Amino acid sequence: MCLGTPLQVQTCLETQAWCEADGEGEWLDMMLVGAQPPGTWVLGFQGTARLVMTPDEAAQARAGRAALAAVQRGDADVDAFFADLVGRVPELPPHLRGPASESA
Repeated sequence: MCLGTPLQVQTCLETQAWCEADGEGEWLDMMLVGAQPPGTWVLGFQGTARLVMTPDEAAQARAGRAALAAVQRGDADVDAFFADLVGRVPELPPHLRGPASESA
């Protein structure tokens, strides 16, 4: 399974940036997203920044990765990692709703 890693830009050169998060760091190719200022969150995948993320998006992705690590350690209670989902019924985004749900 391949997962992208949310990383925060620390130093950005023309086409590469040193990015870190959660005790990990790596150089990412920035050609797909362009040079980004320090503090910007990006989604790193196979050595390339694929997406610029908001801090909230990065926090949610990091929580999901932490939940996966918890499950791999044998922890069955992962609700704390998904505080934005616990206690509510998920809704499909508008572009995935069918005609019947649009009128409801």
